[in-house]
This record gives sequence, C-alpha cells and structure tokens, in this order.
Amino acid sequence: MKHAYVFPGQGSQFPGMGKNLYETNEKAKSLFEQANDILGFRISDIMFEGTDEQLKQTNVTQPAVFLHSVIAFLCLEDAQPDMVAGHSLGEFSALVANKVLSFEDALKLVAIRANAMQKACELNPSTMAAVLALDDAKVEEICASITDEVVVAANYNCPGQLVISGSIQGIDIACEKMKAAGAKRALVLPVGGAFHSPLMLPAQEELQAAIEATAFNTPACPVYQNVVARAVTDHMEIKQNLIAQLTGAVRWTQSVQAMIADGATRFTEVGPGKVLQGLVAKIDKTVATDGVN
Repeated sequence: MKHAYVFPGQGSQFPGMGKNLYETNEKAKSLFEQANDILGFRISDIMFEGTDEQLKQTNVTQPAVFLHSVIAFLCLEDAQPDMVAGHSLGEFSALVANKVLSFEDALKLVAIRANAMQKACELNPSTMAAVLALDDAKVEEICASITDEVVVAANYNCPGQLVISGSIQGIDIACEKMKAAGAKRALVLPVGGAFHSPLMLPAQEELQAAIEATAFNTPACPVYQNVVARAVTDHMEIKQNLIAQLTGAVRWTQSVQAMIADGATRFTEVGPGKVLQGLVAKIDKTVATDGVN
C-alpha cells in the first residue's frame, strides 16, 4: 500500500488561489514573499486579487499553479510520498516534493519555461483540442494521416479523453476527421498554443540550457515522468525527460497505471482544483483519491 502525491498543471488556476494559505500560515507567507522577490513582480497579488484574464497569461499561470501546489505541499507536516508525478507543468512541483529540485531553482525554471513557451506560441500560432470517446489508437492514426500540417497526440488524460496539439489548420482538419470517425466531441481549447508538440521546439532549446545548468539532487522517492510513464530515480535521466517533455506527450493515463502497478493505493492531489482526482478515478475506480489545496 503506497501513497502517491500528484500535482496539477496549467488550467487549474482560479482567482484567489493560495490566499487562505498566505493568510493563515507563516511559512506559506514567507515562501510567497520569497517567490515575489525571485520573479521580480508580486505574483501573489495577481493570484489573490487578479482576474481570470490576468491569470490565463502563460507567464503568470505556470508559476502561479506551481507556487500554490508546492507551498501547500511544503506546509504539510506529515507528507511522506512513496512516489510522485505531475501533469505537464506539475512535474516541476513533483520534483520539489521528492527533493530533486530546491524551491528556488524549480521556480526559476518554471518562469523560464513559461516565458519560453509564451514566445514559441507567438512565433507559431497554434492550438490544442480535446477528443472525447474515441480510441487512443484511432486518434493517433488520424493525427499521423495529416501529413502537411503539424498534429500530434499531446495529453493522454484518461481513457476516452485525449488532447491533440498542432497548427491551427491542422487541428481544424483533425477535429473534423475525429468527429467523422465517431468521436463524441472534438473541441478546440482556449489555449495559447500547441503545447507538447514539435512547435514548442524553440522553447525546448531555451529550457534545455537552463535545466542543464541547474543542480538536480538524488530523489527521495521515484517520479513517474510524463514522457516515459514509469518510475525514474536517476537524476540525469530526470533532466533529460524534463527537457523532452516540452515537445513530447503527457502520458498521464499510462503514468497512473504504472503507479498503481507498482503498489499505489492512494492518490493525493496537491494544488489548485480537483482535475487530477477526477482523471485518476476514471483511470482506476479502485484506488482512493483526495486533495490538499
């Protein structure tokens, strides 16, 4: 019986996130103020008092979700994960939780990642779409059939929910083909660009330099990384997988299945929202889920 801690990614943000933590916990307050200094602007003010629109900007969203998750985790008195994982951005939170990265180093990397992705989005106008109730293999087949545009499977969220990523025209073509093949829905998402696709290559190159210059420690417990969907404990391999993640798929379904196969019976989501609790329940109804936010 093992206890897994999982951390959400972009999309879980909401106005007022982290405010209660800041106001009721001195350690949390100190960490938020430290983050404001590291980032060079008062992200805590945007998190606590900002609008939906302000929180949706990638260079704000990513550090905001990271901070909410990590500060909530660091304020837990009794958290002793047997294994950790994070959805996309959440992988950085997971790497603080298992002591691979320091709070400061991880926040700096998240800020670099967010700004690099923002620039890549502006360079290549692109998008993502959610495909519901279509077999993964069929989705992959349709993506592969569109050869004159970039379209790839990006997020394997749970059985029957796969997100595709690519050029605007490519995603439009793919959505029509998915519906024709029997998808219940193929819905373009309100995101800034094609995350987890080859269109993020310029961002990956920028992030790679930063990751390679950052100290990664030996993990306190295994991390199940998005691109390989299995336990990883070698800190050099963790670096390479984290770099590959920007252009590679988030294999969340496969990661959760691997954690369960390795003994996980309880999943605790730490951070804003309950998205991952819902996905884990759809992947396997027999495991216990709860959340800390």
